[in-house]
Amino acid sequence: MNNLPTVRASDWLNKVPEVTLSFWIIKIMSTTVGETGADFLAVNAGFGQGLTRTVMGALLAIALFMQLRTRRYTPWIYWLTVVLVSVVGTQITDLLTDGLGVSLYISTSAFAVTLAAIFFVWYRVERTLSIHDIVTRRRELFYWSAILCTFALGTAAGDLATEALGLGFTWGAVAFGALIGITYAAWRMGGNAVLTFWIGYILTRPFGAALGDLLTQAKTYGGLGMGAMWTSALFLSVIVMLVAVAQFSMNAGRSAQVTE
Repeated sequence: MNNLPTVRASDWLNKVPEVTLSFWIIKIMSTTVGETGADFLAVNAGFGQGLTRTVMGALLAIALFMQLRTRRYTPWIYWLTVVLVSVVGTQITDLLTDGLGVSLYISTSAFAVTLAAIFFVWYRVERTLSIHDIVTRRRELFYWSAILCTFALGTAAGDLATEALGLGFTWGAVAFGALIGITYAAWRMGGNAVLTFWIGYILTRPFGAALGDLLTQAKTYGGLGMGAMWTSALFLSVIVMLVAVAQFSMNAGRSAQVTE
């Protein structure tokens, strides 16, 4: 035990995973599950919008409480919270659009302004927006506020592009996928890592939403007709597998450190 390596507080306490290919795969699939899962529970499972919002909101509160209580990044807790944020973010936009009749132009603009305000205050207070420095409770609260807003914004922007602007599901997925590709290219060419990360993070939400609609909607509406249940089950299975691998690898790494 005396030979344990010294661990810096930032390494020990950082609550966000490394940004790898696996990170982006899980993130995109989480956004798709947010779109398809909310539809499945509210429509196919017959829960209705009100009960679905209540149950998902309660589950998100529990998951976020667990996430805030942990002292380090724990894959299954972190990604469970992301999936539930995705579902709740979708429901917030759907409530505004379908329940209250708020225009997608207005909701997209409002969420964009809100997200900009979160980033502004976050930077003014902490002097950084880097996800590699989520090492305090306050930074983590800023982080999750931004994450929830990106999901709500992405849902509204995705619906605006595919429905109100008439791009359709296929071209919507292609358009947002192309923007993600451009953002990645900008980062590879030396663009600011923090800025390109957050742009990419925001864009994956409308991409995932368009992809989810493309897979689930009937062919008569321009989709592939897979249905919300099968799409949600497929994507959730992949998410669970990747998160399980990450959790196992982390546990094995910690065990190896202890035995050294």
